[in-house]
Parts: sequence; C-alpha cells; structure tokens
Amino acid sequence: MSKKNGIEALSRRAFLASAATVGAGALAGPVFAQSALDGLLNAPKRGNWDDQFDAKAASRTATAVLSNTPILSPQSVPSTQQAIMQYQQIASAGGWPEVNPGDQRLQLGVSSPTVQALRQRLAITGDLPREAGLSNAFDSYVDGAVKRFQARHGLPADGVLGEFTLKAMNIPADVRLQQLNTNLIRIQTFPEDMGRRHLMVNIPAAYVEAVEDGSVATRHTAVVGRLSRPTHIVNSKVYEVILNPYWTAPRSIVEKDIMPLMRKDPTYLEKNAIRLIDGKGNEVAPETVDWNGEAPNLMFRQDPGKINAMASTKINFYNKNGEYMHDTPQQGLFNKLMRFESSGCVRVQNVRDLTTWLLRETPGWSRQQMEQVIASGTNTPIKLATEVPVYFVYISAWGMPDGVVQFRDDIYEMDGNAELALDTTSGMEQPVQ
Repeated sequence: MSKKNGIEALSRRAFLASAATVGAGALAGPVFAQSALDGLLNAPKRGNWDDQFDAKAASRTATAVLSNTPILSPQSVPSTQQAIMQYQQIASAGGWPEVNPGDQRLQLGVSSPTVQALRQRLAITGDLPREAGLSNAFDSYVDGAVKRFQARHGLPADGVLGEFTLKAMNIPADVRLQQLNTNLIRIQTFPEDMGRRHLMVNIPAAYVEAVEDGSVATRHTAVVGRLSRPTHIVNSKVYEVILNPYWTAPRSIVEKDIMPLMRKDPTYLEKNAIRLIDGKGNEVAPETVDWNGEAPNLMFRQDPGKINAMASTKINFYNKNGEYMHDTPQQGLFNKLMRFESSGCVRVQNVRDLTTWLLRETPGWSRQQMEQVIASGTNTPIKLATEVPVYFVYISAWGMPDGVVQFRDDIYEMDGNAELALDTTSGMEQPVQ
C-alpha cells in the first residue's frame, strides 16, 4: 500500500483556512516562548532542591492531559488552530533548546547543568510551571513536567528521559508546527456530527475511542498494523460482534507466515488448532500438502478457544480490506511502548468493555449474557440492532479544548518530514545509559 493511501483529497478551502491560521499565529509574535523563559528567570531564588513542592501534583500533571472530549469533535478545529498559534509563536521566538545529556541518565534526583536546558525546553511548551525556576536539580517539578510531556506524546509517563522521549523532545518547533498544520487539514475533512454513538480508531495513537453524546464513554489501547502491513483509513459501520470466533487466516498470512512455519514444524497447525478446509467444506489432512511449494488453495481456519488469534471476540465492520477489530491472547502486547505490530487488523485491550458498549442497544445482550456465551466456547455471531459508525483516522497531532497539545509518532511516514517518524515501532523504550 502506498504510504499516502487513505488520505482523502483535500479542498483548497481547507488549505487556505489552515494557512490563515498560521498567519494569525505569526502576527501574534514571539510572546509565548519568551514569557515562559522570563517566568523561569524571574522566579524566586530556590535552592538545589524544592522541599515544599507537593509530589502528588507532579503525578497529576501527567493525568491532566487526559480528557473526555473526543479527538474529533466540534471543538477539534478551533482547538488545533489555537495550538498552531501557540507553536507559531514558539517557532518565531527561536524554538527551544536541544536537550543533550550525553552518557548521563536524567531522572529524579540527578543534578546536572543539562537540567537547566531541560527546564527551559519544558517551560516553553507549558509542561513546566514558571515558579519552578532554573537550577541544575532534576526535582519533583521537573519529574512532573517530563511525565506531562511524555503523556502528551503517547510515551510511558515514567519521568525518565529515555531514547524516544529525547527524540520527541528534540524535534524542532517549526517541524512540530508543520505537523500540526498537516493534521489540521485532515481534521477539517470530518463532519462535526459523526453520529450520536460512534467509534474512532486513531492509528498513530494506537487507541480506540467509543463516543456517545459528544463524550468519550470508553477508551481502549490498541495494536494496529505495522508499516509493511498498515491498517487502512476507512469510514464504515460496525454491523456484527462474534463471540468465540473462528479465525480464518488471510492469504497474505498463509503465504508469509504459516507456510514458513510449517516447513520448520510440521505440527504447527495441529498445535494451534488450525484446520484446512477445501472449497466443498471438507477437512484436508496437513500431511497431504506440499509445504515447500506454493500456498495451497485451502481455507486455514482456527477453532474458537483461548489460543485463537482473536481470543474471545471479533468486531466486524464493512471494508474491502478484510480488516476487523478483535481480542487477542497476547495481552502483553498492550504494554509495549509502541503498538504497531499487526497485519492490518486492530487488537483491542479490554475488548469486552467495548463489546458491552456496542451491544447495549441490541436486546438480549447484557454483559452477563455475553460472558456466559464466551465461557461456553460456542461460536455466536450477533448482529447489532443499530449499526455503529466507525472512523479509522490518521491524526498524529491535535489540540484539545483545555489547551493540551498532543503529538504522536508518524508511524506510516505520512506527515512529510522524516524527523517525525521516530522509529518507535516496537519494543520498550530504553533509558539513555
């Protein structure tokens, strides 16, 4: 798939609206960045350590970036325009200093001249309060500010400047401004009314929002497609939930994954409860297949159960790509730093909460009834009484009504600048040693 696949053609009007916003920001001048630094420089003299700062306030700074307002709402365009004005002012004032700790690990308790540059960097984007002042101490003020920065960038809010936190922190202000402008144009393509009840899957953020009456009812961490097998951008409707689903391997997975595995281990299909079914519905014995040749023209179908690739649940929506949302037996994937590992389908954490929400207006399907069916192991398709709109979107930067500005890794390299693809596509963030 082309890296540009799924990005809708954008109107000249949308582009001009974005340009006008940037112009407004330029006229505002370099007030924001300079005032933030002035506030730090003029703060009351403090010792190396802040003994009076409430540590609970530091932890609250990270959680404060969460909001029940959906990413896509009637406030999305003006909020992102406001973010553009803020970052235009920052860029006009010269941006922010680079944070380069070298071989030193920056975290709570460290004292280093590099922390002064870190304080300036965090103050300019509003992550560090002005009363924190400038010092060499990585105190609870800085710890809270780093956690807030990490939360705004979709990184684990642990307060440690690891590899990807530093990469995100050192992206220049004008590049972030460009990213906001690119995403404003994307946001402008969506209608204000997306449906009273709808789902939004934000691919670069790797999460799902279930939205009801203008508020996020439930939010879910997700695993989406990797760069070589990306999740497609679609506007569709969820029409069905299947409990205890069969899993039918797509042709691409048969060719790229199952065939090589069978060459290494001829018992792979049996171990994974995968049956071969021919065009007449008859089961075919694996030992009759030449696994060193081309992939056979057979259905590879996995029985329901705990090792099923979709575990307890499959959520179907209309699309031509054979993609769907589902549960997974590999729950540990949701704890990874960046969750871009699937073959295009979307794995959803706490999927039973989501299916309970989806089925709430379908008579006869309470949470208790759903759990009973899952426990039985019986394959059970359920048509939704009312189909629920679902939007798969690619939004890597946006503003919120409370002034928080969010950024994510440009995982599919669609934002037009290589610096925005941080290569955070797998594994855990490693601390700088």
